[in-house]
Amino acid sequence: MRPLASILFFLLLSVMNANAQNDQEAIKILDKFADDALKAPSVSMKFKLVTINQTDNTNDSLEGSVILNKDKYKLDLPDNTVWFNGETSWSYLTAEKEVTITKADKKDNTFQSRPSLIFSMYKKGYKSRLIEEKSDSYIIDLYPEDIKSELLRVRLSIGKTLFNLISLEYKRKDGVVSTLHVNEYDLRVKPSPDTFVFQAGKYKDAEVIDMR
Repeated sequence: MRPLASILFFLLLSVMNANAQNDQEAIKILDKFADDALKAPSVSMKFKLVTINQTDNTNDSLEGSVILNKDKYKLDLPDNTVWFNGETSWSYLTAEKEVTITKADKKDNTFQSRPSLIFSMYKKGYKSRLIEEKSDSYIIDLYPEDIKSELLRVRLSIGKTLFNLISLEYKRKDGVVSTLHVNEYDLRVKPSPDTFVFQAGKYKDAEVIDMR
């Protein structure tokens, strides 16, 4: 999987893996945010991911989309598409016309193997604070409880009316800041089971690397 795709996975995990111990109002907002997502048939997002390295003054950006349904997802990036049906993952590289197939590790509690955990693990690992309440959104900062963490802060912007994710900023100690700007956030999409499975018939020229 490409580096920017890995950053995206970590950002998505950080959204829900937030412990709002110190701020009851922040807990209330995050609980509502997660509850709405869990009850929905899926969570569908179109986004722009911007990563800035403040040390060497470089930046990268990409646009993409993701749809989540319990332990299934499909991630579309400019040069990479990933399907995961809860057991098997297919990662297709467009330029290389190459698909890599892997099997999920049932003991692996990460987004790649158990994406539903992003909605159930938010009660541990971070302290939080409601920084600002705007007319249309809440700004919440999350701080890791582990002082050895490479993370300094995660900043979320959540819509007040729909409790939708507007943006997510991930700031690390090494000067890297990654921001997920969500252009569309939809909880109404009802995906078919085929959404999360690689359709070999549509990629007849793809080289298959089966690592199961």
